[in-house]
Amino acid sequence: MRSNSRLREWIARVFIGLVLGMNLACAVDFVFRPELYLAAYELSGEVGRVVIIGYGILFFMWQVPYFFAFYHPRLYRVSLIQAILMQAVGLIGESLLLRTIPIENSVLRSSILRFIWFDGGGLVLLIVAYILVTGEYSKKIEEYL
Repeated sequence: MRSNSRLREWIARVFIGLVLGMNLACAVDFVFRPELYLAAYELSGEVGRVVIIGYGILFFMWQVPYFFAFYHPRLYRVSLIQAILMQAVGLIGESLLLRTIPIENSVLRSSILRFIWFDGGGLVLLIVAYILVTGEYSKKIEEYL
């Protein structure tokens, strides 16, 4: 019984780690290679470079609860809930933002759409991680492991 609980926690940790890793990879790229993203967001010049780096810094900042959730998802369940809420806010906000971008801006729309898929997938992984370490569902899952 105890080993199943530990296994579920490790599986949850893998899912959280996948989301954290992808988010950090995006942050690193935005901070250290902003020129790669200027065209995707219809930006240019020094202002565009600084905007992309600023987004990268925000990505780093937003990862704080993910680190706690990754370290110990059961103990830091509140951090896991915060990460889930942050992913949901991102997904909803980006979806609403996409609706405001004219069809003519296809490159920009594609860039926002990638974030929607990215945050949607991350949200699913985080919710599954939460289910694995908490609640009634974990008892049902334990029966299958």
